[in-house]
Amino acid sequence: MSLTPRITFISPGSSHRRVVVLFADNKLALGPQADTLKTGKLIARAAKAADFKGKIRTILNILAPDIAGVERLIVIGLGPPADLTRDDWRRLGGVVLATIDGGPDATVFLERLGGKVADGATEFCLGMVLRAYRFDKYKHQGTDEADNSERAPKKKSISAVAVAIDGAAKVRRAWASRAAAGEGVYLARDLVNEPANLLGPVEFSARLKSLESDGVAIEILGEKELSRLKMGALLGVAQGASRPPRVVIMRWKGGRTTAKPLVLVGKGVVFDTGGISIKPSAGMEDMKGDMGGAAAVAGAMSALAKRKAKANVVGIVGLVENMPDANAQRPGDIVTSMAGKTVEVINTDAEGRLVLADLLHYAQKHLKPKAMVDLATLTGAIIVALGHHHAGLFANDDALADAIIDAGEATGEKIWRMPLAKSYDKMLDSRFADMKNIGGRDAGAITAAQFLKRFVENVPWAHLDIAGTAMASPPSDINKSWGSGFGVRLLDQLVADQYGG
Repeated sequence: MSLTPRITFISPGSSHRRVVVLFADNKLALGPQADTLKTGKLIARAAKAADFKGKIRTILNILAPDIAGVERLIVIGLGPPADLTRDDWRRLGGVVLATIDGGPDATVFLERLGGKVADGATEFCLGMVLRAYRFDKYKHQGTDEADNSERAPKKKSISAVAVAIDGAAKVRRAWASRAAAGEGVYLARDLVNEPANLLGPVEFSARLKSLESDGVAIEILGEKELSRLKMGALLGVAQGASRPPRVVIMRWKGGRTTAKPLVLVGKGVVFDTGGISIKPSAGMEDMKGDMGGAAAVAGAMSALAKRKAKANVVGIVGLVENMPDANAQRPGDIVTSMAGKTVEVINTDAEGRLVLADLLHYAQKHLKPKAMVDLATLTGAIIVALGHHHAGLFANDDALADAIIDAGEATGEKIWRMPLAKSYDKMLDSRFADMKNIGGRDAGAITAAQFLKRFVENVPWAHLDIAGTAMASPPSDINKSWGSGFGVRLLDQLVADQYGG
């Protein structure tokens, strides 16, 4: 997997490309690098004509600027002089990429980065590559809107950007690590965007097998192994599908041999019809993205391995398809989980928590984690509560919850903590089994988390409900993809901050 565009770092005195990007504050002041082009008067005239005030992320486009070798000069506003945040620089990277994409290779004169030059520069570059992502592998040609009988070639992406910056060598080293997160996001987005007919549990597990080339140890459990492990909750979900389930365990050992791992758990329902409790047909095509949690875990494991994180991390994903054939489980069925706890299946569309229940128990029994974080596109209720801008966080440990919130703030993948309480837990009590798999209409995201909590023992644990953020989330400066890859950068940051990685 290769990032687009290819980014290189050069010293300010190096030769520039045909497209040049500069930055100016709200007083149209340029940095010392940009001043070497002697463009101050030109920019002032053009800004006056275009009423360009240098507000942050606004653009001044100057064609044929009468500078040797330069076809196009682009000035990006930075707003009032101040240290910009990491999020500011990411968004600026996205804006720049959108402005130069499809054209010839460009040079960006990157300055005014404040005290942490490498942080700002690498976030800027990350913003560019995240904005550049496209999923058009199945579109061989575009259609000319003016005449549907004619075909136009797909739009080309810019292939290379040179970043002119002081201390290029240091920033180049920092970018090598940051680029790994970008590659992880690309992987997660690819997985979420793939159509379900081409990405079933077997195909998904085969994709993860490729992580072995980066040093990740991969173990794939098939239906026979899952039966021997008595994963009755997971297998109950899968029994209506013709495509067999898989559980994939990904191990990255970058820390001390004796250190317990952080375990990342992902829901991987490759397509969710709802089963016998079938969903309405309108919008059901989006349920190819119901494996967004598994995609995030896979992307995070890729990122950690590519940057050689100094931590022990295990990713485990449960890959199933929820289909309504004659073998599918019915409302009222009772299944026995790997933990030995029985579950009355009231609604077969509350299937993700059944998959996660067995994975969480397996992780505690076989992986001996220091902490667990699960990610799942689990409930529509979390979208009702938080919309598409925050993921919901539920946790049994305040320190872990705070660390995840901090990682979300740093990466721009925002988290909001939701409650857990015994009063909600009682809503899951069943007349016939140890519990029901759904607690009713009210507080649906909370009762789903309470269900998972019943399978967590004395281990710090957090659950992220990413139903509103992993797919079909609002476009942003750094993402125009239907599948966002949400969670990859957050998990990568969490490991860097808290687990020595």
